[in-house]
Amino acid sequence: MADISESAVRTARDLRVVFSRLRRRIREVAQDADLTPSQESALSLVGKHGAATASALAAAEGVRPQSMATTLAALEQHGLIRRAPDPDDGRRQLVTLTEAGRARVEGNKQLREEWLARAFQDRYTEEERQAVLRALELMERLSQP
Repeated sequence: MADISESAVRTARDLRVVFSRLRRRIREVAQDADLTPSQESALSLVGKHGAATASALAAAEGVRPQSMATTLAALEQHGLIRRAPDPDDGRRQLVTLTEAGRARVEGNKQLREEWLARAFQDRYTEEERQAVLRALELMERLSQP
């Protein structure tokens, strides 16, 4: 990293740390005691991407298919997902949200957004919020290919 400036290295490190803490805090806001973090994550993934196979969900989460099967079984027990035969391949099953699952995902999303908006409102001045918005515009470049 000899050709990378000290400020770039520090910015990268500090940004990663802050984002990790913020992501953890946002997840805590809507955490329900009856679901594990991996169950919450899988539920959100199904909510975000719609119908998917267990193996596709496992790949997206970076877990073994057996682990995802256990996670999905728990979500099904809670009445948050359902499985149905894949119309394109009857040997596979597609996982979708139930109405209760959809309500939970949407409710959690709303709780997180409200918490974050309230935190910005309560902890930052208008000038600071504008500075954050400007920084986010700059950081958008990081997400571009």
